[in-house]
Amino acid sequence: MVSRTKLLSVLTVAVTPFACQRGPGVDDGSKNQNQPQITNVARDGDDHGRGDDDDRDDDDRSRPAVRPPDGNPVRPQAPERELKQMMREVDKRNIQATIQKLVSFGTRHTESSQTDPNVGIGAAINYVFNTMQGYAATSGGRMTVALQTYHQAPIAGTILNPAGVDITNVVATIRGSLTPNRIYVISGHLDSRRTIVTNAAPDAPGADDDASGVAVIMEAARVFAKHAPESTLVFTAVDGEEQGLFGSTNQANLFKAAGADVAGMFSNDIVGSSTAENGVKDAHRLRLFTEGVPTLDTASQANLRVLIGGENDSASRQLGRFVKSVAENDETDMTVWLMFRRDRYLRASDHVSYQRVGYTAARFTEPNEIFAHEHQDVRVDPTTGQQFGDLIDFDDFAFMERVARVNVATIWSLSQGPRTPQSIGILAQVLTNSTTMVWAANTDPDIAGYEIVWRETTESDWTHAIPVGNVTTATLPIAPKDNFQFGVRAVDLDGHHSPVGFPTRTSP
Repeated sequence: MVSRTKLLSVLTVAVTPFACQRGPGVDDGSKNQNQPQITNVARDGDDHGRGDDDDRDDDDRSRPAVRPPDGNPVRPQAPERELKQMMREVDKRNIQATIQKLVSFGTRHTESSQTDPNVGIGAAINYVFNTMQGYAATSGGRMTVALQTYHQAPIAGTILNPAGVDITNVVATIRGSLTPNRIYVISGHLDSRRTIVTNAAPDAPGADDDASGVAVIMEAARVFAKHAPESTLVFTAVDGEEQGLFGSTNQANLFKAAGADVAGMFSNDIVGSSTAENGVKDAHRLRLFTEGVPTLDTASQANLRVLIGGENDSASRQLGRFVKSVAENDETDMTVWLMFRRDRYLRASDHVSYQRVGYTAARFTEPNEIFAHEHQDVRVDPTTGQQFGDLIDFDDFAFMERVARVNVATIWSLSQGPRTPQSIGILAQVLTNSTTMVWAANTDPDIAGYEIVWRETTESDWTHAIPVGNVTTATLPIAPKDNFQFGVRAVDLDGHHSPVGFPTRTSP
């Protein structure tokens, strides 16, 4: 019996790269010679279902005998030298100092003072803006910092000032060196609140919700200021989250109106504590919430999902899987805990503002929340002695240092890698047991090629990757599309891979 190792060493892909046709339009049942034909090599002991069951080892017994070529196992993307350096530059002392300063303003309620230099949301905005300006001064002109303001009219039960209120975001932008039109955003929200959402009086320290998120994105901005990402990165502290996602909604709408290619957005909201309500610490785990059914869904998309599946394969889910593959390493010392929900139960953060206009977004948050420490007046229960309020005493700065490293690893890896393949389809005008995939050519200048990835339908993440070359169509013979999920990811000349793109069409 030929060993499995030897079989894989000769590779499962039989492709003539320079004979590959770039355009789609190949019928699923076609034997077109101008597209890659991915050869199914006999596996150790299964012969694609023709071998004796007794000859199969335990590993093969647990998997379908008829399956796509194994290709290569999907493995985490190891951080390169520059990324390791950047993660090591993250310093919890800076995060702590930022939170202490934000808490010192007494309240950062959206309707608190915008002119007092020491108290209120205006003082907080000025502090973040001025600090970011200091980071920009070290960037060699790559980083710019701006205030993004609009006037919000009064809303009954939410914005009580009859004159309305100005909503101001701080936006620091590093323009990309290679693919500047592709944008990635990380955010935290500036405002804080008390038990009653309209109460603008101190004390509303908001140390965890969300001075922690603002401190994390500011520390990431400080680190990135001295480096040159290939894609454009935005570090933003947004206003008005507690009253209705006001600042992020305006920001997402402005991006959309400008036709901006925001390829990924992450909200860092409540990322400051590692302790659960029962006192148990989980200091090396970070939740990442990703939506399944898109917030901005169309009838045609919903109908296709009913017909072919994909409830667990939205762009947000693929983004989350990518984060897990690049941000779980020795430098972050973190587990990225993928949450297959848009956000926590019945709630929403600033990433939802982006999802509402069709951008791919997700939310980082601590592993367990203590509700006595969120959205509460600062007080001690006279009967139980329990401390209420979002106090800095409950923050874990070493944990936040690791959260910041996860953010750095995520947006650096997205920036340096190729864009997710677009317009992916599995051709199915004629149903066969082969799978023909098509996609649009990536326009990145450093693209090297593509991989078809696959997994069993019950797997939570991709398990196998088959290199197919720098082409836009490939066929996997005897790869039943009924039994497996397929996707495509791009690879650049340095070996960086993109998030996976999932098929969204069934015809050329």
